[in-house]
Amino acid sequence: MCMCMCMSMYGADERACATEEGEERRIHVFWDAGMLEHDTGKGVFDTGMDPGFLDVLDKHPENADRVKNMLSILKKGPISPFLSWHSGRPALISQLYSFHTPEYINELIEADRCGGKKFCSGTFFNPGSWHASLLAAGTAMSAMKHILDGSGKIAYALVRPPGHHAQPTHADGYCFLNNAGLAVHSALENGCKKVVVVDIDVHYGNGTAEGFYRSNNVLTVSLHMNHGSWGSSHPQSGSVEEVGEGEGFGYNLNLPLPNGTGDEGYKYAMTKIVVPAVQKFEPDMVVLAVGQDSSAYDPNGRQCLTMKGYREIGKIMRSLADKHSDGRLLVVQEGGYHVTYSAYCLHATLEGVLNLPHPLLADPCAYYPEQEPYSVQVIDSIKQCLKDVPILKGN
Repeated sequence: MCMCMCMSMYGADERACATEEGEERRIHVFWDAGMLEHDTGKGVFDTGMDPGFLDVLDKHPENADRVKNMLSILKKGPISPFLSWHSGRPALISQLYSFHTPEYINELIEADRCGGKKFCSGTFFNPGSWHASLLAAGTAMSAMKHILDGSGKIAYALVRPPGHHAQPTHADGYCFLNNAGLAVHSALENGCKKVVVVDIDVHYGNGTAEGFYRSNNVLTVSLHMNHGSWGSSHPQSGSVEEVGEGEGFGYNLNLPLPNGTGDEGYKYAMTKIVVPAVQKFEPDMVVLAVGQDSSAYDPNGRQCLTMKGYREIGKIMRSLADKHSDGRLLVVQEGGYHVTYSAYCLHATLEGVLNLPHPLLADPCAYYPEQEPYSVQVIDSIKQCLKDVPILKGN
């Protein structure tokens, strides 16, 4: 029997399963087409530079096409029967102050009024960017509200521009407003006592970490390639030493992973460090900040995750939500810049979140070998470095 017939027959069975199990097999997707208005331009990769001697320039990696494919695979792919669609909305300016300073928000408003601004390397704010940013923030908060109101247990905010590098006081790394951070604040303001954010984007979720660096109500965990600081806009290194300050000491965990960590390495890191920390923290809300730039084929990183790895991470996050937050899980889109493979990896992540017994889509790309033995050694050394952090003591 050919693969397409197998997938078709399996999809019919899963559709029946989705109908029978209701919210256990349902993801509420929040989206607004206005986010496509953010135009990041062309140049040499993400620099915006035209050297004059190239006939063809790159689209900026954070472009609308990547999200168009994510949207289309969710609407047309075999996961579509498990999804309910909801409209996003722009955030109110007053809501932004829960995470960002008024001075920074005024800077964004002024940049919009003046027709745009380059905030830092690769981070271009053009006409349409402000409205898209407000929509991204408001859509993430709407997805969180949907869960908090009891209208659904699992929600996915399909948003751009991404947000996890946006710090309280400035833009960074393609990000202007911290979508996940604002959603977390809305949860804390509406009855949640403890929220965990697990960020698997290939880069350190420095903005989200900075926003909660002195809080013991939010556990931020970031699995990222070991890239260090990249300048004044991103002073945080993402090292294991950055564990929070004051009341937040021990509530920021960084797992800087070697290039080529791969599926088994990520699974090892999740089971040996992330799961024990979350279990000890006992959150009443779980947030997954998902970036497909950790995939084997992404132009921004080479962590060698495949669909299999993303599916496994989705399953682990679902199990943590089922155990600690009554199944309540918010997934927020971050990076992911391979225009086609990112969509497949998103599909696989949500298959895992749904805890489906079998893959709905086969991986279209050749397997990229991972450096599992070396990765395991590095992860064990990270665990050793964090052994005295209260949230991991005794594990």
